[in-house]
Amino acid sequence: MKDSLSIQEARKLVLLSQRLPPNAGKGRAMSATLEAIEHLGYIQVDTISVIQRAHHHTLWNRNPRYQATHLDQLVDEKQVFEYWSHAASYLPMRDYRYSLPRKKAIAIGKQAHWFERNEKMEQRVLERIRNEGPLMAKDFEQTGKRVGDWRIKPAKCALENLYMQGDLMASRRVNFQKVYDLTERVLPSGIDTSEPSPKEHARHLITQFLKTNGLGKAEEIAYLRPQTKPLIVKMLKEMLAAGELHEQQVASHTYFCLPASLELLNKPLSRSQLKILSPFDNLVIQRKRMQALFGFDYLIECYTPAAKRKYGYFTLPILWDGRLAARMDCKAERKESRLHIHHLALEAWLTRIDPFVQALSKELVAFMKFNQCTQVKVHRTSPRSLHEAMQALTRGAD
Repeated sequence: MKDSLSIQEARKLVLLSQRLPPNAGKGRAMSATLEAIEHLGYIQVDTISVIQRAHHHTLWNRNPRYQATHLDQLVDEKQVFEYWSHAASYLPMRDYRYSLPRKKAIAIGKQAHWFERNEKMEQRVLERIRNEGPLMAKDFEQTGKRVGDWRIKPAKCALENLYMQGDLMASRRVNFQKVYDLTERVLPSGIDTSEPSPKEHARHLITQFLKTNGLGKAEEIAYLRPQTKPLIVKMLKEMLAAGELHEQQVASHTYFCLPASLELLNKPLSRSQLKILSPFDNLVIQRKRMQALFGFDYLIECYTPAAKRKYGYFTLPILWDGRLAARMDCKAERKESRLHIHHLALEAWLTRIDPFVQALSKELVAFMKFNQCTQVKVHRTSPRSLHEAMQALTRGAD
């Protein structure tokens, strides 16, 4: 068994594991969406809407037939639920029991949440939902002081604490606001609600991450999952000793992988197809990992003061030729049905400009439709010489 991979092999393994670019879809579009969520393990939720929101964007890149109504339907059908992965996410209902360790840790105070506890408020909130049915934060009178830097209302803090510790779940969203209900009324009948042992939980986190990402380190598997790394490190050693995992050297880094994942290297990778990714896509969410494997130094600059931004407010990584080849800051002005590309910046290594522009122009047609746009305007490119070529080709995308 090979114990080292070239950087090109490592990238191929990661992309095929992430199912990027996607294969041609078969069967029902809804089934393909659910299968994508179950394969990836989570889909991060985000509120930024300068283009289609991240959870829709990430799924569309795995399932070109994806419709924004799919998530709501899957939640209604109790096949997907909302909770926390490394961040707020949609998760497969089949994995519900693996959300319980975090919920229990928060409930007993072993793991902190953002908001201080107000047990009287939580009891009042819980009692109203028990008696009245599903409610939103706006359904509660907002008495008392607002809390925290974002001036969160006390009832909303109580709702979120009850949600994070597992007493409440989101039964659906209305205008992107959660509708809270008792957990027992949201869960499907027959779902396994037994809490996994620490070893079970660690094994699940490891196998899910490696199946989805091809290669991984302990710190990547434990990323933003408090108090899990020691158990993950221990379980990695046990699984390695049992032959359930292999170690692979990639340049100066040592990664773990599932033996079956290496078989993906025998499959072709579509290098000509270009994909415009969300900043919160599962592939790119861990920035240090992308730097190590793809040489892609990426920072989402919406949280950076405007004067200090290098690329733009909401730059989207662009995957092409098996690499992260560029980034594009854009905004969908839906009222005027126009996609504004404020800045398209190529990576320094990218010298095959013409085929890249052709691939981008082709993908822009689908991307514009996904964002309810019929026209595109390019404002700035890096290098500047790219601007004329983009202007010419994007006329065909209009």
